[in-house]
Amino acid sequence: MYESFSRRALMAATLAGLAACAPAKPSTAPSPAADPRNNLKAGLFDAAEYTSNLKVVSKAVSPKGFLGITNSDLAFTGKYVIQGNYNGPVVWDISNPAKPELVVAYECPASQNDVSVYKNLMFMSAEAQNGRIDCKPGGVREAVSKERMRGVRIFDISNIKEPKLVANVQTCRGSHTHTVLEDPKDRANVYIYVSGSSGIRSSAELEGCAGDVASNDPNSSRLRIEIIKVPLADPSKAAVVGRAAIFTGLTENPRHGLSDADKAEQVAQLARARAAGGFIAKNPQSGLDQVVPPQLVRPLLDSLARARGASAPNAADSAAARPLVQAALNRMFGQAAGPSAAGTGAISERSQCHDITVYPALGLAGGACEGHGLLLDISNPVNPVRLDAVADSNFAYWHSATFSNDGSKILFSDEWGGGGAPKCRAGDKPEWGANAIFEIVNKKMVFKSYYKIPTYQSSNENCVAHNGSLIPIPGRDVMVQAWYQGGISVFDWTDPTAPKEIASFDRGPVDSTRMVSGGSWSVYWYNGSIVSSEIARGMDVAELVPSQYLSQNEIDAANTVKWSELNAQGQPKISWPPSFALAKAYTDQLERKGCAAGAVSTLRAQIGAAEKANGAARNTALTAAVAAAEGAKGCDAPKSDLLKQALQSLMAPAM
Repeated sequence: MYESFSRRALMAATLAGLAACAPAKPSTAPSPAADPRNNLKAGLFDAAEYTSNLKVVSKAVSPKGFLGITNSDLAFTGKYVIQGNYNGPVVWDISNPAKPELVVAYECPASQNDVSVYKNLMFMSAEAQNGRIDCKPGGVREAVSKERMRGVRIFDISNIKEPKLVANVQTCRGSHTHTVLEDPKDRANVYIYVSGSSGIRSSAELEGCAGDVASNDPNSSRLRIEIIKVPLADPSKAAVVGRAAIFTGLTENPRHGLSDADKAEQVAQLARARAAGGFIAKNPQSGLDQVVPPQLVRPLLDSLARARGASAPNAADSAAARPLVQAALNRMFGQAAGPSAAGTGAISERSQCHDITVYPALGLAGGACEGHGLLLDISNPVNPVRLDAVADSNFAYWHSATFSNDGSKILFSDEWGGGGAPKCRAGDKPEWGANAIFEIVNKKMVFKSYYKIPTYQSSNENCVAHNGSLIPIPGRDVMVQAWYQGGISVFDWTDPTAPKEIASFDRGPVDSTRMVSGGSWSVYWYNGSIVSSEIARGMDVAELVPSQYLSQNEIDAANTVKWSELNAQGQPKISWPPSFALAKAYTDQLERKGCAAGAVSTLRAQIGAAEKANGAARNTALTAAVAAAEGAKGCDAPKSDLLKQALQSLMAPAM
């Protein structure tokens, strides 16, 4: 059914046995212009595919009533993955990753319907105007209505086949996304940080919402993140308990202009519009010609037609409207939030966070907040404190954040173009729509590098950095990330100055003739599987395979990590149980780095002997291996120390 492309050759013979050598040091990455993912054949279910150092083990198609409706984010609990969908959550059983089974598709229309879990509870975001408090379809027609749901829904999923809605927590800006925070000091409650990016509701619809007062007013709903407290004993009593002003004092963020690809498309678009008699006016911000959107032109034409008693506009109305569109465009830009507050250089009053990733074990959070990346202290969940803020003219929209496992680094993604535009073309800069990597030094963020997928996608593929998570490869920072129709990319950012792709999976565009949204919305590692929410098709499940960048021992060590649940925006501290795979993974990493071959060979032999032995004999062999690890200390002392700890953890207690 799918057209396959050649994969990188696996070094199976090299990795098969314990005594075999580790993979050779990786070569320099190829140029994006020559990447095999370029120009793949289009198709919804018959697109060409390219995989590199991954094995796709299953492709689940969305169920009837949900197929063709946007699939969104993922959360995991036990053997289940819960997939958000604009028509409601879809639950899959992935106990057999090669054969996901549909458990339930629960109708509850809204957007984005991003999901999170905590034990027997499921949380789901609702932001659009069509969400209803009863989850029924049909939307809400009235401009102001108590039937409208914009906020966070709470379900009891004790019986996951029959989710039970127990609370609708309404918020002033709805919930585009949300983050569940477990406070180690408070076991009676969980907290939810709400990121809402739509307009502020009327106080007539939700009491307490105040969008008509400046952000410096304590009652204002501007420049706030809403915080929900969920009592675990009675989730139905969940309520907003705080509105954190984490934007105070921030200034206007820098911006970049159009890429070469955008400029070329703009020229072509203007030419097509002129040829078709379209409406063109000057953009009041850039001063450049732009095609006037139909939603702005149509009311003008209709009003001119009605003024002469007609029901439909004619050529004369079109001619009369042309001098009016510039004023209408100027008004539209004037009504929208400008880049600053009345030219003062202050942050836009409409700014909000898109995503907040919390790391409870460290008491930190990374706020990806449109124009800024924030580092937050969350030791008090209802009063997060901003420690640092960064902005970058290369970043159009700070979208999401991921910490390194030790918390010494943080990565932010840039959703330039909003996720619905092609931003991975040859004419798009590699630092635009990419990731930015920072070291955290004394609670301040220090920029190190950018990472973007090393491939060129077509103008019919929405492509930009999106959601991902760490893969628990011991001793390294490895992440899998969604890039919409750019597919999924696995990359190593252990060295924050030189991130490098080590695996990928991509399809051709959904449609070869026009832009049709598709691709991976989010992709996360969970208990050995890489699970991707495919916007237009359903869900993909993949597994890592060994390569020159990653050994089988490293994969085996990662797969010893088992979680009972996962919300990627609630980042868990990764720890590895004792295993010989862990010790062998560190040994492979020492050899990959070029450490002394003699020391590595001795280590392999002693670890092999220990694995075959028991009791005192095993301890003797492990003790010898610990001593041998000292031989590699001059090459990589921190890695040698990790290896010694892994070996010591395997020793049987003395009797």
